[in-house]
Amino acid sequence: MSSPVPLMDARLVADLRQSIQDCTERGLSVASKWSSELYYAIPSNKRDALISEAFATFSTSTPARSRSPRLSLPFAEPSPASSAALCIPVTPGNQTHLPSHFPGVRAQETELETQDEAALFAARAFMTAKEFTRVEFTVKNCKSAKAQFIYVYSCFLAAERKAQRDWYRQNNTRGQPPVPINRLLTTLLDMVKNATDPWLLFLKAVFLSRLNRREEAIESIIQSISGYHWNWSVWTLLCNCVGDGDELTALLPLLPLPATHPLILLFQIRTMNELHSPSENELAMCDRLLGDDCFRDSAWVMSLRACALYHLHDFGQAEKQFEKILAIAPHRIDDIDVYSNILYVTDNRLKLSRLAHEFLELDKDRPEVCCLVGNHYSLRAEHEKAVKYFRRATELDRTYLSAWTLMGHEYVEMKNSHAAIEAYRRAVDVNRKDYRAWYGLGQAYELLSMHRYALYYYQHATALRPYDVRLWQAQGACYEEIGRLKEAIECLKRALLGADPRETTIHIKLAKLHEELEDQAEAAAYHRRVVEICRIEERPVQDYAKSSIFVARHNMVIVGGDLLLAKDYLERVANSNAEEVAQASDWLKKLKSVLITRPAIPITEETSDR
Repeated sequence: MSSPVPLMDARLVADLRQSIQDCTERGLSVASKWSSELYYAIPSNKRDALISEAFATFSTSTPARSRSPRLSLPFAEPSPASSAALCIPVTPGNQTHLPSHFPGVRAQETELETQDEAALFAARAFMTAKEFTRVEFTVKNCKSAKAQFIYVYSCFLAAERKAQRDWYRQNNTRGQPPVPINRLLTTLLDMVKNATDPWLLFLKAVFLSRLNRREEAIESIIQSISGYHWNWSVWTLLCNCVGDGDELTALLPLLPLPATHPLILLFQIRTMNELHSPSENELAMCDRLLGDDCFRDSAWVMSLRACALYHLHDFGQAEKQFEKILAIAPHRIDDIDVYSNILYVTDNRLKLSRLAHEFLELDKDRPEVCCLVGNHYSLRAEHEKAVKYFRRATELDRTYLSAWTLMGHEYVEMKNSHAAIEAYRRAVDVNRKDYRAWYGLGQAYELLSMHRYALYYYQHATALRPYDVRLWQAQGACYEEIGRLKEAIECLKRALLGADPRETTIHIKLAKLHEELEDQAEAAAYHRRVVEICRIEERPVQDYAKSSIFVARHNMVIVGGDLLLAKDYLERVANSNAEEVAQASDWLKKLKSVLITRPAIPITEETSDR
């Protein structure tokens, strides 16, 4: 059996190494940090060997020429599956490689950068100090593509800062829009509308995405990736543009990299986590990326794996993964809020308390730490303090989804439905793909007994997470409240598809609804299933006494009922210490008289087969 093809080669490691410098020089600190973490996580012996090989075979001083297929093929003839989910317009720009791939253009760009060197040095220092208007002034008249990127990017960051200040100035007023409004986006887009440089194409995609021109943004993103693979910020933007799993499946063939490329795997895992719907497939990808030939010690990839386990509700394994992360990176704050959610769900007060105190000392002004402390107070039922920390997290980062959602949960606990609705609406404004905010809105309206409103939001949540048992149960409860029992039954049947096979609560509820519809046979079938599950699990008779009596009574009153089964069920209840002992005894007496007039006919295997 042949061994799998290694994910890493000399070119890939060299490109990753180069991306650290490229992203840093352009002020993309998040992308630079990401590349640095991954590069550091490659086993040192493999990293050194591959870098030596790269230097021996080619120079890494210039960006790699794209070895991927030309973009004209997938765009010119999209597959039916792809075009059904994503309608990306075909433009002539899609069908040419970017100029930076050509040696002549690259040499000219290098010469221009040399001329702009002093200005670029100064701009980089000002960018680090977040003096964006000084950056604009410094590189305004520079000619290199790098300087143009820095100029447009600094204009954008300065406009974003002003928009946020204006937005916070209107805080808690009626005139405050749901999100800050950057009024320069259209102007900025005009500055890059004819761009061919992959970095400027990234900015073009950012502006298009912010203007809700999603399909055009995706087109620019794919062009940008084709020109430069290792800008993680463009992959993150693409992740935010994907609406659901079907869109992701349609998008993957359009990307100018092979399906086994580490970037494709990382993007796919990250996107499925963002959609709260990872599978065992994504876990297998994580395991491959964490292999000895790849990013073995990457806390970032481990965190992807931990988040996937969390969304799969495997809290035990997710907790172990986070413990491993903290063992190799004890001061890593990224995703610590997810770890705190796991400790909250598993009611691990001691560990959550210790973690909150440690990270509060480490950095109290990170939104993740504020969420961690908020969870700590929430678990102690100190809801006012929890709200204080969740609100602090939103002040530090208004786009911090978890904080808005968790704040809503706290207000629900405090029975403050109106404040909960406001918090959940903010969460939906940040990310409409997060089912938790929609579910929270449903709960809040249910508290107000506005069941039709609650149903609307539960349906949104279910569309995003169709196999979540709780969401179908919540829908079923709303339908029951408004008297639509048949729809309630359908919802609970859907809930059963994803429920634990040993679950009895949904069966009991279905039996009750069928009773209300006077469908006694169906009700008896669900009650009998409850009895069977409880007896297999060896649960106390009290757990299934009512169901036993219902099944027995039904078999006594229908023609051809199984009287021996009824006798068995009633005797078990009558000989127990359940509250229904007297009721079971009374029915046993009636059963004896029935047996005298109608001898019991045991239902054999042959009869039941017929």
